[in-house]
Amino acid sequence: MRLNDIMVWIKLPFREEKELFSSLYDIMGFYPHDISYYRQALMHKSVGRRNDKGRPLNNERLEFLGDALLDAVVGHIVYDHFPGKREGFLTNTRSKLVSRDTLGKLAEEMGLTSLILSSGHSNSHNSYVAGNAFEALVGAIYLDQGYDAVMRFIKKRILARIINIDKVAYKEVNFKSKLLEWSQKNRVRMEYRMQKQETDKESGSPVFRFQVFMEGVAGESGQGFSKKEAQQLASEATLKRLKCEPQFIDAIFTAKSDRTKMEEMPTMAVPSTEQEQDFVVHQEADPEEFSAAPAKPEASNNTVETDEFDLSDITATPKEQSREDIIAAAEAAAFAEE
Repeated sequence: MRLNDIMVWIKLPFREEKELFSSLYDIMGFYPHDISYYRQALMHKSVGRRNDKGRPLNNERLEFLGDALLDAVVGHIVYDHFPGKREGFLTNTRSKLVSRDTLGKLAEEMGLTSLILSSGHSNSHNSYVAGNAFEALVGAIYLDQGYDAVMRFIKKRILARIINIDKVAYKEVNFKSKLLEWSQKNRVRMEYRMQKQETDKESGSPVFRFQVFMEGVAGESGQGFSKKEAQQLASEATLKRLKCEPQFIDAIFTAKSDRTKMEEMPTMAVPSTEQEQDFVVHQEADPEEFSAAPAKPEASNNTVETDEFDLSDITATPKEQSREDIIAAAEAAAFAEE
């Protein structure tokens, strides 16, 4: 090997190392102490590299660490920035700041995506891969320079330059929550049905596809690299359809009307509220018996008199009497009193 070839071979890795140091400085605002952490943070698993012991060498472990750190650091920042705000507001704001979509946009804005070492991935997967790399970078910063360095990085390089924390906090981005609120207010049944689950050919990551159904009427679908992302995208598309397609709303409420009619139909006849008059004795009677007071029968030795039912007010309506009948009844009553 000639001397010139040896010099080129030595300088090339040094030049690449110098370019990486320079790029990381532009992103983080400081130079790394141990560059190996950052190389691993930028290595996607699709590269398929392994260390000396044969273990996979990629950014997944650093991504796990960075995810936990972002929750802690961003939670601390949000807590200090919004004094007096309740836990629900703080949680929601932190979730927006550390969402996969936000981290992917940050990585793109900072130029981190151009440093990711990968076997190649589609544009639709950029946000997911870039977001993972951003989390891995945070993990690398922590291992290289500690918690305070992570806090300075988020405050000075992210929140001071790229993200307006107040705008993020008061911006509604939870489309799933918004669609659920609409359905509850209108008493519409809503569900998410998973249409498919497969593995992305280029990255090996799982891919999910969900579709919204409202009262059984098919809404829009969404596909993402997590169930949450797929449902969010499906919810966003369904909300847009609700706003611009009156026929869609009509179909939903027609289906709801049909369902509620079926639920309101009685499954059995409504029972009567009238009491059975079992104590009334029905028997053949001579009409003439109603023209005079009936004689009270003598009780037999085996008969027990009871006052459980008083029948004195239960009388049959007599047929219309002539004048002679009325006089005869009065005379009979008079003689009976003697």
